[in-house]
Amino acid sequence: MGDLLAQGAAWLEQQRTRHLATTVTYVRGASTVEVLATIGRTKFEVDDGHVVRVEFTDRDFLILVADLILAGQTTEPQRGDLIREGPREFEVLEWRYSDPYRQTFRITTKAVG
Repeated sequence: MGDLLAQGAAWLEQQRTRHLATTVTYVRGASTVEVLATIGRTKFEVDDGHVVRVEFTDRDFLILVADLILAGQTTEPQRGDLIREGPREFEVLEWRYSDPYRQTFRITTKAVG
């Protein structure tokens, strides 16, 4: 029997992608790929020593690692790549894995267009 937690996490990621995602276009230079992404945002606190402000990123995109294929190869997001969601465009700032099994990227972006 395999790792039940890994199997359960994989099943949950597939359900999230199947039922809670929208199609976006991931762009790096001339390479593009349409992928399913769940939309989110990251909350963080800024403390300047006098006041604590709660701020949010413009948009986070959760994309399955296996779906991010550019030029025929799976790839990791890079700062400066773009994600197009309808008429809106977002620039990749950073990314991290969203789960302990490294199945999903959480890509933090800012609106640029």
